[in-house]
Amino acid sequence: MLHEIRPENIGPLGQPMADAVQTCVHCGFCLPACPTYQVLGEEMDSPRGRIFLMKEVLEGRVAMNEVTPYTDRCLGCLGCVTACPSGVRYDELITPFRAHSESLRRRSWWDRLLRRFLLETLPYPERFRLAIRLGKLGQVFQGLLPGRLRDMTKLLPAHVPARQPLPEVFPAEGPRRARVALLAGCAQQVLAPEIGWATLRVLARNGVEVVIPRSQGCCGALAAHTGALQDAQACAKRNLAAFPTDVDAVLTNAAGCGSGMHEYALWLRGQPEEARAAQFVKQVQDVSVFLAKIGFTPPPPLAQPLALAYHDACHLAHAQKVKAQPRQLLASVSGLRIVPIPDGEICCGSAGTYNLEQPEIAHQLGQQKASAVRSTGAQLVATGNIGCLTQLVTHLGDQPRTIPVLHTMQVLDLAYERRLNDAVGSATNK
Repeated sequence: MLHEIRPENIGPLGQPMADAVQTCVHCGFCLPACPTYQVLGEEMDSPRGRIFLMKEVLEGRVAMNEVTPYTDRCLGCLGCVTACPSGVRYDELITPFRAHSESLRRRSWWDRLLRRFLLETLPYPERFRLAIRLGKLGQVFQGLLPGRLRDMTKLLPAHVPARQPLPEVFPAEGPRRARVALLAGCAQQVLAPEIGWATLRVLARNGVEVVIPRSQGCCGALAAHTGALQDAQACAKRNLAAFPTDVDAVLTNAAGCGSGMHEYALWLRGQPEEARAAQFVKQVQDVSVFLAKIGFTPPPPLAQPLALAYHDACHLAHAQKVKAQPRQLLASVSGLRIVPIPDGEICCGSAGTYNLEQPEIAHQLGQQKASAVRSTGAQLVATGNIGCLTQLVTHLGDQPRTIPVLHTMQVLDLAYERRLNDAVGSATNK
């Protein structure tokens, strides 16, 4: 039996894991910041408890299958990273640990099949679109489906918009102030393609030319955060080759994607592409950060005042430390009042595929978030992540009075067009 973590026995990601474990002093500041601890109230379902369990596995004291039920229930929201006074890089522990666990744990054939289905479907827009159509047919036989498949069909969107493919280049309006590349996203292209177009229009109004590389693919976050490291590495390598280096920034408009791309150097640690990944990470920015940095032209004042609740996506606020910039952009709209959401730092329960893998916890967190939003009296909600947006729409729709949920870029785009009041009014009156 080992009595210490030996990173060299784990692989290239062993050292970041060992560093994170050794930094933790088990103070407990992470407990109130952890959604699963708040819901379940179990020490082993807190970051502190999970770090202890992962340490025991890495030292060879505990079998992997005894620990994975607890690490599987982690949302990966990284609220604990924000709360930690010791600077524990939990993100550099949980992602590599999940990759390490896949080679050691025992999954049923059905579980392996479903995981592979998700990895071969969600990152590919056309496959995802087809899967939704097939899932709609499956809803007819919902009562006959196995539990997890039944849960998946319940989460299917009521409506899938028509294809709205993005162009390869979207020119700036007026003098060009900057040139950037944009990650198109995977699920977002299917579920809410208008977010991409709104992003292009807002950037163009601020003098930014946008390049959307055709050869780009999924950011890889879905694979990385479910332990499929080789799939994640393949995604990272593809995007490193696809995105140009002669741009002012590589922009994302989905918090989960941006967080994933910021991890490329970690995923490719010890590989030939590591140095290129480290440079690439420096280019990656959320669109709100870039706009705030270059100087943003405010939209015209609203015809009527509106109260907006801004929801912090975890992988924007906790992983990328981006909280001020989206609020700054939204606050530039005269007549738009931003109201805080109680316990706004707690995850909404989306977290990639979490609502498919842990539906009960995800549902409870979604209901809590919807109630918190309603308590603000806001007339609309803005967020910076497609997963959060989908989760909020689902759970706000379970309650009386419709509150529209929009991406931050959609809010700004509608404000530029003087259509925000009308859009909120028509959604509320449905």
